[in-house]
Amino acid sequence: MIGGKGDATSRRGLASPEPTPAPRHLPNPEEAAAEFWRRWFELLPEVNAALGEREPHRLENELCDLVAGIHPDLHFSLDRGQQAIYSLVISGQEDPRLRPYTDAWKAAAPADDMIWEFHDSVPPVPDPTEVTVNLGARRVPLADVRVVAQVGEGLVDVAVYHPEFAALSEEQRRTMTFLSLDVTLGERLAGERLGRVETAVAEPASTIGLLELRDLVRSLVD
Repeated sequence: MIGGKGDATSRRGLASPEPTPAPRHLPNPEEAAAEFWRRWFELLPEVNAALGEREPHRLENELCDLVAGIHPDLHFSLDRGQQAIYSLVISGQEDPRLRPYTDAWKAAAPADDMIWEFHDSVPPVPDPTEVTVNLGARRVPLADVRVVAQVGEGLVDVAVYHPEFAALSEEQRRTMTFLSLDVTLGERLAGERLGRVETAVAEPASTIGLLELRDLVRSLVD
């Protein structure tokens, strides 16, 4: 639904010529996490109301402030949950500098319930081949993604191909490459087990699908 980087100053600066003070960042991860959850529960009735009325943009600035209060380099997304109705993901995109903050945030999180679930990295979707990504007017079904995978010493080097890649910009191809891998493996497993990642514009030989890639990578940690 909505997401972005926890940098409220840059977002608000687009809407108003007045500078917006950066949210107070607590350098202690546990204190930052405790402050986040205190403010989250204060804001939660408004968040639920905005989502119920399908107007999540109403809370975008407040949520940017909230996440930036943990650490300004964190990213977040607010979307449909896998088990609950909604999910909140706060991610450091596998940056080791940010792991103490996401760890503390997750440790202090309430238990998932029927309404909310909380993730400290982008989780895998149950079946990535059922996902279709909209890039402007272009629809890119992940069922057509093909991957060349080479297993090394505990890591898998991959080249990702899609028939639509030739029609996309370089930035769009890169976005689709990493999005395909993240929704298949989850951000954390992808960060731990993928080595070199390349984008292929022409279809390589000896490719596998995303579900086969998931089985291959997971077999390395079993």
